[in-house]
Amino acid sequence: MANLSKLDLVPSARGGAENIVRSKRFEWLARAGFIARGLVYVIIGILAWKLAMGSGGTAANQQGALRAIAHQPFGHALLVLVTIALAGYALWRLFHAALGHGSEGSDSTADRIAALGSGIAYAGLCALAVEILLSSRSGSSTSHKTTADLFGWTAGTWLVGAAGMLMIGVGLYQAYRGVSRDFLKDSKTDEMDPAVQTWFESIASVGHVARAVVFSLVGVFLVKAAVEFNPNKAVGLDGALAKLANASYGPYVLGVVATGLVGFGIYSLADARYRRI
Repeated sequence: MANLSKLDLVPSARGGAENIVRSKRFEWLARAGFIARGLVYVIIGILAWKLAMGSGGTAANQQGALRAIAHQPFGHALLVLVTIALAGYALWRLFHAALGHGSEGSDSTADRIAALGSGIAYAGLCALAVEILLSSRSGSSTSHKTTADLFGWTAGTWLVGAAGMLMIGVGLYQAYRGVSRDFLKDSKTDEMDPAVQTWFESIASVGHVARAVVFSLVGVFLVKAAVEFNPNKAVGLDGALAKLANASYGPYVLGVVATGLVGFGIYSLADARYRRI
């Protein structure tokens, strides 16, 4: 009887989780997360534009974007709202990974793994926002330090290399999503006017390809750091954009990528309305 009651807890817990995910409040929290993600990417794109024009100053990464929000009028209150929205987005992605999309959990294994990775990443971004709210960060880049710490672990070099390959894989997946327009299966295209759908598809495609470029660059430099056993070769998002700026025709290429990142942000804002939750 005790074993039976324990087994009954599994479907009961799953049913309770599904009820949470289907609730209107949770849906609005998830949609607010898309707005927060869009805002962050628009700001990153703007910071990257400034970097391309040689007037950078704030790191063109998630931390720089969150700090830019905090420095606006009523920035502390706005960052609190962004933090809550990012938490909602992360929870939605983690529930998505655990349950699949919808009551039948019909997503593929790859979709659920992607949801898990996204949920963890945005939970980390939410934690970063909390740290900024609490003024507990120095504002300096930690990419090199984190990678240097990993090199000190047993099999640390392999971990750094694996992280780089994972980032390259994410980049290739983003490129696939952008070129094939696979993202449309997640959107309510039936509720769009033809003109809106054309605009939506174009800006989302450009945005996904821009993210592919950045993620792939971060991955390449992580792999290079592992191969050369040099943590200084590792870069984060801001470092990858800086590498683009310093390359031949870099400012022009970076300008295009920055435009794509802004495009991805605008797509995220639109997805707050049209995403299937």
